[in-house]
Amino acid sequence: MSVSKIFVIHENNEWTDHLKERLEQLELPYELWHLDEGTLDLTEEPPEGIFYNRISASSHTRDHRYAPEFTEAVLAWLERHGRTVVNGSRALRLEVSKVNQYMALNAAGIETPQTIAAVGQKQILEAANRLDKSSFITKHNRAGKGQGVQLFHSKKALDEYVNGETFEEPVDGVTLIQQYIEAPEPFIIRHEFIGGKFLYGVKVDTSEGFELCPADACSIEDLYCPTNQQEEKPKAKFEILKDYRPDFIERYEHFLAENDIQVAGIEAIQDYEGNVYAYDVNTNTNYNSDAENVAGLYGMLELAKYLGARLKEEYGVNVR
Repeated sequence: MSVSKIFVIHENNEWTDHLKERLEQLELPYELWHLDEGTLDLTEEPPEGIFYNRISASSHTRDHRYAPEFTEAVLAWLERHGRTVVNGSRALRLEVSKVNQYMALNAAGIETPQTIAAVGQKQILEAANRLDKSSFITKHNRAGKGQGVQLFHSKKALDEYVNGETFEEPVDGVTLIQQYIEAPEPFIIRHEFIGGKFLYGVKVDTSEGFELCPADACSIEDLYCPTNQQEEKPKAKFEILKDYRPDFIERYEHFLAENDIQVAGIEAIQDYEGNVYAYDVNTNTNYNSDAENVAGLYGMLELAKYLGARLKEEYGVNVR
């Protein structure tokens, strides 16, 4: 008889190493399913256990173009047989489409920036005219790691980009034209949730651009880069906030529950008037070890504990 275990569904070894270390630290039985390619026999039954989906919207940037589609098939198979899936098919649908994210966020009463989706280069320019903002950004509907994000301060600059050699075609063909939210200071806050409950908020310095991936594997040499050469102390790019729990956290938790998402990072920005806009839901969330070491909070450890608790609850597997 096979032993029930935790199955980690992913397509990026680097982003899975930290979770592996925590699962091993807690002596939890686990198995990795790397779904960049493979086969699936629909007549077979899945093994028993807790299945945790970590497929990323940016998989195509690692030559894993069809990992989300293959994962969707695997999740349908698991759910058909009643297996417990953490971040199941609904979470995957939101992971690979910002349009789906914004519609679900809005349905939960969470404000997002004004956005127009466009397919076709001519339609991108038309969308910018319709948006009628002095500054706006473009981004890919299926992206990750800030892919396709460009800031424009004029329609002419957008025209030159769209019709130029540097134009980046989205993998699904859908480009978003979005209201630019100007913050009083150059940072956003990423809100981390495990088991659908708020863990912590991390302040992310955006002064150097839109590459906001907190994973250590995304680092370019040293994450602690000075923003000013005269500064004696370098400024951390990621900083976990102490005693931070804004009023809107309950709405975020309700949104996650309504969409059957257990693990996520929700990025939000505040404008000069104090309005907060959520603009990204990352269901393949990562954590920055430097920031966590300073705060003494460890996302992957809490995630491993959560998965272990689900395994014990549903299959009676002894866990530490």
